[in-house]
Amino acid sequence: MTIHHARPDALDRAGGLAEDGEVYKLRALRPEFLNGAEDCRVAVLTPHNDLGLSPALRAAIARRVALTADDERLLTEYPVPEDEALATLSRGEMPEDDRLAAIAAHADMIAANPGASTRESLDALLAAGLSVPQVIALSELLAFACFQIRVAHGLSLLEEGA
Repeated sequence: MTIHHARPDALDRAGGLAEDGEVYKLRALRPEFLNGAEDCRVAVLTPHNDLGLSPALRAAIARRVALTADDERLLTEYPVPEDEALATLSRGEMPEDDRLAAIAAHADMIAANPGASTRESLDALLAAGLSVPQVIALSELLAFACFQIRVAHGLSLLEEGA
């Protein structure tokens, strides 16, 4: 299998990997993981059918989750949006818009304690106007953002020790 995405990829950058470093080279030994992680990133941030969750909204949500890692390298992947409501969301503040506030509250809970999610958590998103497909898409996005934080942290630790 060959790598079909440009490198350095988002995880290389978030992990602070040196392009001539050992960890960077070792990642190339797992092209299925490199391809899968990047394909997933593209699918959750810029899908062919965004289901009414725009790429700008998705990036703002991902940035909000990335804030929890307290790692500037992760945040560079998600610049603050120009739209003020999305910028508020992306900075970790609570938006005034009820729909965005429900998304923010859910994202915060999943980033901090995913086990706290209940049926009521999902019902709150539906009550705020999200459809079931949008809740699924949001869940996929949040799962990827949390995954990215964990992999980037692990890669950065390996890079420090290399």
